[in-house]
Formats: sequence, structure tokens, C-alpha cells
Amino acid sequence: MKTRKVSIGAVEIGGGLPLVLLAGPCVIESEKAVMTEAERLKAVCRQAGIPLVFKSSYDKANRTSLSSFRGPGIRQGLKVLQRVKKTFGIPVLSDVHSADEAKAAGEVLDCLQIPAFLCRQTDILVAAARTKKAINIKKGQFLAPWNMDEVIKKIVSSGNRKILLTERGVSFGYNNLVVDFRSLAIMRQLGYPVIFDATHSVQLPGGRGTSSGGEKKYVAALSRAAVAFGCDGLFLEVHQRPEKALCDGPNMLSLSELPRLLETVREIGRLADGARKTNE
Repeated sequence: MKTRKVSIGAVEIGGGLPLVLLAGPCVIESEKAVMTEAERLKAVCRQAGIPLVFKSSYDKANRTSLSSFRGPGIRQGLKVLQRVKKTFGIPVLSDVHSADEAKAAGEVLDCLQIPAFLCRQTDILVAAARTKKAINIKKGQFLAPWNMDEVIKKIVSSGNRKILLTERGVSFGYNNLVVDFRSLAIMRQLGYPVIFDATHSVQLPGGRGTSSGGEKKYVAALSRAAVAFGCDGLFLEVHQRPEKALCDGPNMLSLSELPRLLETVREIGRLADGARKTNE
């Protein structure tokens, strides 16, 4: 089944189009850091020939510990993302954690992201949909892929069909996630582009007691597998120095590692697309 095309600013995803990258640091640590990372990401993606949607969160409301760094908040965070958008001409994406945030977020963001833990919260989904912007829904770690059909219906009820579905692993025992790649194919059958979140799929939720751990050594391998299996885009959280990151450092990819990975997945995507067309 061919997925519909969804526009995020000037970037189109789905419908057999080339692979798209949704990437950026987990959270806005400072305006200077975000501007530097956005500039580098744009250059890397231009070199790889892969369209970019820049991602960074203005507030990480679902941290493990009360004392965890959350970001600058919606007001300042949206100002930073607006500057990224204006300066580099790339679309921007961030998480929305409540229905009250949706209107303000929709005035700046090209894509509103619904965090995995909130993917069934009707009021948030409907409020986000009413902005008429693209909506990226992270599939909950507790949901089967076919259950996302009911989530889609909540968005569509507001007349918005600009929907992306993101796989980010499923809970497997305590402090662990695994990826069932069948999920990509199952969600694609729902008719919307499917994104694979390689960095959160290697997360160990709460694995460090007061914070989450991660096994970023598997990010590249899972990215390659997802593109070969069939997805419309990759979601990667990247950082200049993940070991110094204020949030999700253990599962984030270093910016220096990104060019090689993008070169590899671009080639895998080309071969996989050719094989699919041959078999159609």
C-alpha cells in the first residue's frame, strides 16, 4: 500500500519519496548550541542529499527525576526554533505535552510531535490537529501497531490528515525496549508515512535510577535495518558531545558519526526501493 504524502514545511514525506531525516538535539540546551547544531545538520544533510526537519524540545516534561533538566520552556524555546527556521530555512519540530500548548506551538512549528506516553490523550491529539500543522505521533511503548488506527481517527476527526507515525520500540521487561520491525509494515498499511526513531529505540528507560540509560552502539545497525525493511524517514537525536548532553546523552548519536550513517542508509534505501518496485 502506497502511503500518502505529508508536507512539513517544504519537506515532503511518504508516497515513495526519498528518505527524510528528523534530527536534532534532545532538548534546547542553549540558543547558541541549537544554532550551531542546526547549521551543521543542514550541511550534513545537504551533502547526503537527504531532506531535513530539525527537532529539539523546548520542554521535556516526562523526565525520570524531578531534578532532571527540562529545557527553556515553551515561550523561550519557540523563539529559538523560530530563529532556526528563519536563519536556515528548514522546518522545525518539537514535542507538545498539553492541549493548552498546541495553539502557541502551531504558530511556530511546522510539525507538532506527540510524545509516546501521551499518544492516546484525546484532548492533546485534537488540539494539535486543529492547528492544521503536520502531527508526528510516537507510538506508545505499550501499544500494538494496529492500535494506532484509533489514534489516527482522533486526528482525522478535526479534518487534519497530515499525520506521521513513529516507531520507537516496545517495553520488554524492566528498563528495556526492543524493536519489532513488523510494526513498520503494519503501521504503513494504515496509509500514513512511518518514521523509525533509532535513538529512542535503544533507550533504557529509568535504567540509571534517576535518569534513563541507553545503548547508542546499536543506533546505526537499527537505522540500517529499518531503512532496509521499509520506512519513510529516520528520527535521530544528535548532539555535538553526547557525553556532555543534559538529556538523553546515553542514546544520542554524535554529530560526527552522522555523515557516514546517512551515506549508508541512503544507499540501502535506494536498493530497497529498487527491489520493491521490481516485485510490484
